[in-house]
Amino acid sequence: MNPICSRCEQVVYPTEKVNCLDKYWHKGCFSCEICKMTLNMKNYKGFGKKPYCNAHYPRTHFTAVADTPENRRLKEQSKIQSQVHYREDFEKNKGKGFSVVADTPEMQRIKKSQEQISNIKYHEDFDKKKTMGDLPPMQPSNASQAAYQQPAAAKNFNYDPVPEPVQAAAPPPSTGKRYRAVYDYVAADDDEVSFVDGDVIADVQQIDEGWMYGRVERTGSLGMLPSNYVEAI
Repeated sequence: MNPICSRCEQVVYPTEKVNCLDKYWHKGCFSCEICKMTLNMKNYKGFGKKPYCNAHYPRTHFTAVADTPENRRLKEQSKIQSQVHYREDFEKNKGKGFSVVADTPEMQRIKKSQEQISNIKYHEDFDKKKTMGDLPPMQPSNASQAAYQQPAAAKNFNYDPVPEPVQAAAPPPSTGKRYRAVYDYVAADDDEVSFVDGDVIADVQQIDEGWMYGRVERTGSLGMLPSNYVEAI
């Protein structure tokens, strides 16, 4: 359906249609509101959804107001009222500027990261002050001195305490069996003994089919030995 012209309110056919200022016009009806000069899409100026030529385009004019005592009084009164309203709004909204932040996993992660950064910064400052000697030496408290104070009888600086002898673990009870080595053997672990061909192994105990426990009489070493390297005496 063909639209209606905004000027003459007649049907506008496609061959003479002008679409401008959200309205439809005949080419001959698209003219200035004041002088009726025919306009086109290049030389028109729109104001209030109406076309104007450059000469009759409405312009904004400013009115000069004299700076009289009355006007100055009104200006000062308006300024005072503005400050009063500002203070009223400020007092009314005081304490309401804090927004509640949801305790989401993202906020928890940020909070934890800030705590870690704060701890790292604190330790860095502490180590720096300690290195530069700014921190005073720590003095033990009276309670600590009383707790760690040695008795008078123990204040002998020439006293050398005799270390208690370390008792070695006793070997398994002796059964009196004796064996003679028929091959040389070098211990492969800490709990084994080394021996050479002809050494006598005393106090031998059978652990399993392949291993025994005994003492080499030549060296006095106690430990495990392979049973196929010795023979019974």
